[in-house]
Amino acid sequence: MEKKTVWTKYNEKQLAELNTFSEEYRKFITECKTERECTDFIVEELENAGFTELQRAIKAGKKVKAGDKIYAVNKNKGILAFRIGKTPMEEGMNILGAHIDSPRLDVKQNPLYEDGGFAYLDTHYYGGIKKYQWVTIPLAIHGVVVKKDLTTTIIDLGEEENDPVFFISDLLIHLSAEQLEKKASKVIEGEALDIIIGSRPTLSTDAKDSALKAVSGARPTLTKSTKSSAAKNTKKNDEEDGNEKEAVKKSILALLKEYYDMEEEDFLSAELEIVPAGPARDCGFDRSMILGYGHDDRVCAYPSFRALVDAKTISRTACCILVDKEEIGSVGATGMQSLFFENTVAEVLALMGQTSELLLRRCLANSNMLSSDVSSAFDPTYAGSFDKKNVAYLGKGMVLNKFTGARGKSGSNDADAEYLGKLRAVFDKDDVSIQLAELGKVDLGGGGTIAYILAKYGMNVIDCGVAVLNMHAPAEVISKADLYETYRGYLSFVKNM
Repeated sequence: MEKKTVWTKYNEKQLAELNTFSEEYRKFITECKTERECTDFIVEELENAGFTELQRAIKAGKKVKAGDKIYAVNKNKGILAFRIGKTPMEEGMNILGAHIDSPRLDVKQNPLYEDGGFAYLDTHYYGGIKKYQWVTIPLAIHGVVVKKDLTTTIIDLGEEENDPVFFISDLLIHLSAEQLEKKASKVIEGEALDIIIGSRPTLSTDAKDSALKAVSGARPTLTKSTKSSAAKNTKKNDEEDGNEKEAVKKSILALLKEYYDMEEEDFLSAELEIVPAGPARDCGFDRSMILGYGHDDRVCAYPSFRALVDAKTISRTACCILVDKEEIGSVGATGMQSLFFENTVAEVLALMGQTSELLLRRCLANSNMLSSDVSSAFDPTYAGSFDKKNVAYLGKGMVLNKFTGARGKSGSNDADAEYLGKLRAVFDKDDVSIQLAELGKVDLGGGGTIAYILAKYGMNVIDCGVAVLNMHAPAEVISKADLYETYRGYLSFVKNM
């Protein structure tokens, strides 16, 4: 079946809505490059929309009823949000679920070292990446440092125009004959993905002040005693320090102390993520696409929570799940495999006076879910990797993946025909354009989502989201039309399913 581009179906009002929504999303992925930043952003949006935090509701003895809005945060890395409908919750919910983590480089716990006159941070890559794509590009550092007294410092460096950036070096072409003989997976080894963060020996006071001005936006307000203490560590002059062992490393430590009040051992309790620096950008002469880092899977997370907030009327309780750790198997306390979702639903039911384990099981089993995750977009340059009849195309609407996995559908959820039939009727009602696709050829494709985890409860689940070009690269591409159509599809699902 030939699918038409969705661009031609929009009227002027819809095109204006599309452009507004796309611009709001572009700002979101520019500002939110980690799961913590996504969580903070969305919590603020939920609070502005009248949602109440779950623990506050419990402490206040709040009785939850139809029309109420509740949210819960999981260790600052994930969110559950509910809009309570008139239909009893034991009859199920309409659930939108996505993940807010993306492939990146994580700083190790003992990362700082000096070699050859450079200071480095040692990293461990997170999620599936092509390692060679991460060298020689501008990189930023995002994350938190938690000290032993539990004070927390937020680090966000490399995004502003006057911020310094960081990078991973690569061998110059003139000396790379042997390197180019290696397989692509070996051209850059994992242990070579260490970022260069400095090259100057311990700075004099004037040079240090000059360096700090470049990152003044990231520099917190410090007490006089903190500044005085930091100054004591930098009394040696340039000539003396230039001959000192690990002088570059010491200059970096002095700067970290000065504007983050951070000692080297504070790396032990830090979570620092290395991500591509710079904003997401409109792409193409026609500005029909957005190029940026982290579309997988924030391009589904953003319209998911927006649909929950924006839906004017609902009958069944609507739920938005935004989780961490999908890129490494949905493991850990903040991944979908944790009991946070199940426990939180039980808490919401308890606030409604329903504490029966059986009611919880009925609620979960009777629910419908769109596991909102991205799909691979057809790329004509690599056409041989796709089944053209069963692949998603940019600009042709929201993508449904009946199943994921590869080589025998290994590890996938496989939605049943009855559920697909219901969804088709719902989307047709609101003229939502959909396309059904697989993730590459039978013996090539595959990819994990959270769908199979929720399907264990017996609920209806299907993968559904936006087609992405360059998936898992530092710069991915999506169509604005697909983003808008997916938002419309999520709205339709929440209201009508």
